[in-house]
Order: sequence, then C-alpha cells, then structure tokens
Amino acid sequence: MRNLIAFFQRFRVFVVFVVLQIIAMSTYFSFLNFPRSQYLTSASSLNATFLETKHSVTKHFNLAHNNYLLQLENIALRKRLPQSYHQLQHGYVKIDDTLYKQQYTYTPALVINSTCTKENNYFTLDIGKDHGIRRGMGVFSDKGIVGVIHKTSDHYSIVKSVLTENINVDVMIEPIGLFGLLKWDGKDPRRGTIAGISNDMKIKRWSKVVTRGGSGIFPRGLNVGKIEALNSVEGKPIWDVVLRFSEDYRKIQRVYVIKNLLQEEQFKLEESIPQDKEND
Repeated sequence: MRNLIAFFQRFRVFVVFVVLQIIAMSTYFSFLNFPRSQYLTSASSLNATFLETKHSVTKHFNLAHNNYLLQLENIALRKRLPQSYHQLQHGYVKIDDTLYKQQYTYTPALVINSTCTKENNYFTLDIGKDHGIRRGMGVFSDKGIVGVIHKTSDHYSIVKSVLTENINVDVMIEPIGLFGLLKWDGKDPRRGTIAGISNDMKIKRWSKVVTRGGSGIFPRGLNVGKIEALNSVEGKPIWDVVLRFSEDYRKIQRVYVIKNLLQEEQFKLEESIPQDKEND
C-alpha cells in the first residue's frame, strides 16, 4: 500500500494529466459530430480492411472443403434427374415415385495424378474399394465424361480415360439421334473421333454429343463434346467425325464415379444372346 501511495505521489502530475486528457477527448468526440463521425469512419475502415484481409487468407484454406460440399450438392441434384432413374411403368404420366426406381448413384472423388500426353492415359483417384468403387464403373466431371475405372485398391482407383486407345464409349449425336463409338487417335487431348457414322447422314457442325447409355456404364445424356469437323474417308461410306471434348483433361481435378444399380441385371441378360446365330 505504501508503494502504491509513493507511486502516485511521485507521478501525480503525469496521472492528473492523463486523466484530464481522457476526459477532454471523451467530451470532444461525444459532443462534436464531425470528429465523432471521422473517428467512427476511420475505425470502420480499419475493421473492414482487417476483415477483408482475414477473408483473403482463410478462404484458400476452406477452398477444398467448399468444393467438396459443392460436389455433394451436385450429387443430390443429379440424383433427382430423370436420367438417374429407371422407369418401372411405361405409358403413364409420373405422379409419384412409385413409377421410377433409382438406377444410378454417384460418389465424389479427387484426381490426384494424371497423364494426357501418352498414347494411353490414366487418372488416379483418391477413393477405392473401401468407398464402394469397382472396376468398370464410369467416371465423369461437371463438364463431361472422363473414363472408366480400370483398377482399384482399398483407398485408390485407376481410371482408364477417354484419351486411351479402344475406349469405345457409345455416344449419340443430338438432336438427330445418330450413334457410334467414341475413339481417340493418341494425338490431341482436346479432340476425339466417332466411329461408325454413315456418310449418307447429314450432320450439322457443332452438334452436341452425349452418352447413349447402352453399355450401362454411363447414364444417357452425359455431355461428351461437340462436332468440330466432318471428313470423308476414301473408299468407305462413312464419315471421319472429329469431336471436340467438352472437358479439358489437362486441367481436370474433381470427378464423380457412377454406380449403375441395375448393371448386373443388364449384363446377365445380354450374356444370354446367342453369339453365332439367333435362336428363337
């Protein structure tokens, strides 16, 4: 107590000055509008600058999580599309969900390794058998199809991309409904070709190309690309159809793996088709 009293006695002039200064400043800002507004404006500006800087720093740490949440939201929306359902009763107007059955489900994944300059290119995903991923499942992105699951481990998967020889994805040219097989010549990662299109068919440039859905790997209607050019093939009655992919496989990061809940049933039935000649 004595030390405290001694302190105030020694610095009493300075303490009185500080107290009077605080009282004067408080009175000044409380009763004069312009200085008070200037003070509040400056304080708000400093606070806004701080919050903006904080957001700029923290948004990069949350980017991966936010992208994952967007993938989940996209899956929820895609599950509601007609292409994800199998119609149970044909010839009826859909009144309730008893007319449709869920056929496709989707699992989000991240591309952690990829190639696009080789003759056969593959992507590595950060999900595997533990996530329900199996060989033969289709993979696509928000922009278009990516490929087919080739191999899996417990935690990773290898995707055979469309930039691979003999990928053979069945595709369809809209709106005319012509279908053929998607091919890649091992050269340009932005372009592929469609085999099996007769040259007596008229096809407009930049027509949209989507998945046909016949293989059971991809739902019908997934984006593939657009027709960029039609070239005649010497000695053959077919077009050399050049397709520009909708997805840039050099930049791809986030994808979805497709599970066809009815694929096994389709494959089992198609295995019963006679190979040599048809029998009734």
